[in-house]
Amino acid sequence: MKEQNASARIQELLGRMTLQEKIGQLNQQNICAYADNVEEIKQEIREGKIGSLLFSGSAIPENGGTEAFDLDFTRELQAAAMESRLQIPLLLGRDVIHGFETVFPIPLMMAASFDDRLIEECYSALAQEAGNAGVRWAFAPMLDLSRDPRWGRVIEGPGEDPLLGSRYAASAVRGFQGDSPAQEGRLLACAKHFIGYGASEGGRDYHHTEISNYALQNQYLPAFRAAVRAGVGSVMASFNELSGQPVTGSRRLLTEVLRDQLGFDGFVVSDWGGVEQLEAQGIAENGADCARLALQAGVDMDMADQCFARHLEAEVKAGRVAMEELDRAVERVLQAKLRAGLFRQPVRDAVKTDRAKHRALARRIAGESMVLLKNEQSLLPLSKKGRVALTGCMAQNRESLMGAWTPDGDADSVITLEEGIRAVAPELELFTESSPLFGDMTAVMEQADTVILALGESARASGEFHCLADISLPEDQAALALRARRLGKKVVGLLCFGRPIALGDTLSLFDAILYTGHAGCEAGRAAAELLFGDRNPSGHLAMTLPRSVGQLPLYYNAAPSGRPVNGYYTECRNYIDESGAPLYPFGYGLSYTSFQVEKAELEQETLSLSELAAGKQAVVHIRVTNTGERDGDTVLQLYLRDPAASLTRPLRELKAYERRTLPAGETADFVFRLGMEELGYYLPDGTLTLEKGEIRLFAGFDAWAEKCVRLQII
Repeated sequence: MKEQNASARIQELLGRMTLQEKIGQLNQQNICAYADNVEEIKQEIREGKIGSLLFSGSAIPENGGTEAFDLDFTRELQAAAMESRLQIPLLLGRDVIHGFETVFPIPLMMAASFDDRLIEECYSALAQEAGNAGVRWAFAPMLDLSRDPRWGRVIEGPGEDPLLGSRYAASAVRGFQGDSPAQEGRLLACAKHFIGYGASEGGRDYHHTEISNYALQNQYLPAFRAAVRAGVGSVMASFNELSGQPVTGSRRLLTEVLRDQLGFDGFVVSDWGGVEQLEAQGIAENGADCARLALQAGVDMDMADQCFARHLEAEVKAGRVAMEELDRAVERVLQAKLRAGLFRQPVRDAVKTDRAKHRALARRIAGESMVLLKNEQSLLPLSKKGRVALTGCMAQNRESLMGAWTPDGDADSVITLEEGIRAVAPELELFTESSPLFGDMTAVMEQADTVILALGESARASGEFHCLADISLPEDQAALALRARRLGKKVVGLLCFGRPIALGDTLSLFDAILYTGHAGCEAGRAAAELLFGDRNPSGHLAMTLPRSVGQLPLYYNAAPSGRPVNGYYTECRNYIDESGAPLYPFGYGLSYTSFQVEKAELEQETLSLSELAAGKQAVVHIRVTNTGERDGDTVLQLYLRDPAASLTRPLRELKAYERRTLPAGETADFVFRLGMEELGYYLPDGTLTLEKGEIRLFAGFDAWAEKCVRLQII
């Protein structure tokens, strides 16, 4: 629908709507197909009291906690909407985080692939599958910058880096929405949680966050800025209180920053119960205050708590909320429904999906996401004809390999690690034991030359309201690794944890470590292909792996100090009992081959501010050679260091990366172009700036990159 016609349609509808119908469009209610209030909800829809439905029985993402639904049920609901006076269709939403029928790796692991195109393809597949069940709106991608792996929701986002998060954001939005969310097989995306939720103090969910305006602009906003530029249709306000302001009630954040600075033109939905909780957060005296403050801050739709539905009518009639404010929110919701094609087609017929193709995508991104952390004496890849024992809590696990937030996934469809190994290496002498008893597992290990320990955590140990105080390797799992070591076996650790963990001294118990994460329905096959050399590992960490819990939060792009307080890039000790350096840095990942940066140079070593302001770019050429004997994928990373600026800039900032396949022995030239935005930084008020002086650029394969070129800005 052309913009002019769409605007006219919306104004025509607004002119006909009663106050109650307007408020109804801002009211989202949760629903389950088997709940006892379905008929009651349908009647409220007919009366124009509900504008959106959330398919969920709970705000907590435990697998199996949310009933499934189907296209027939969504037809029933839209039919009720078509029986309403104005026949305005419903916007039907679902938590499509990283899986539907096909379950892909958790987002933190997908980000570790550094493969923008593949991530986009995965989200496109999710849009098709969810759309076939009637979903038209996905509550994803989650773009919270996360620096503390104790926080359970770290698994849902792309990690600790603003650039990686930005490119992930754009890929996910394009995958969901395509050229238009109205197209067949596409959904409306929702960038969440705006803003700062990932900085919850101590890794405790829903806790206080304190972020300076400078850090907000340069660390926490970039992913949302990228989502807005990619055309994201909706944004979800975060639960948290940020520097004294609960975000759901903050006009500065939801209007001045999100809309005025970033240019967002879609609609804002609260998180589950986020409007009503403003009272508990101490800025509202009652529900009426909550509703008024949220609407005037910039929240357009109230999720689940019905605070708008209960209080806005009285607030408007009393003059405390202007009709123009209410109409503005209703207009945004109606515009989203038009944009999603709901007025033309409230329920779309199911499209033909290639499930085999989707499974192949899941296997490919799982393989690209897994990170080889350690490989002493080139133990991996293993021979397919050896004697191998497979044991540990994740060896036959299915459900937790999917990860949290997979209410529509089928655990029976997950390929276990044992099944994957047997399929990839059918001639292998494989000894297994599903018993968790220590003696039984020891007996299995004694029969083999090499022991694969499938270790990990339940999917229920992560996700919303599922945080951990201790992210060390669990004691019983460390004991199993110690037993394998004492038996004189070669030990391979498959670490199936959703979050980064602190291995500490247990690192020495393993000869090789493959960090698989919660890798989805193809986890077992993807891991086996890497273990036995059918594929070459190529994942790179999206978050720093600490040595110990006491180092947290630990991240590569910290600020410098005049004193040795940040030991990330040195062996200085921040603590009497611990190094300041991580166990493995951001961007780290080994391969079965080796790569070397041969040369890095700038086309021009000097550029003026006026040239850059006019659009000129610094062009960096980097020559990389595969110096090993196997073909492999590498992820070349380019980091920036500005040693003297008006405001302190981080020790390193990732500014470009490219994933590429290099045959053994071959050399390739990578070209990175850095403009004003890549070289500069944002001031606390949101102004982009760049100053004269030297810029250092480091090329390599993780945050410890060493090959340096120097650009002079004059």
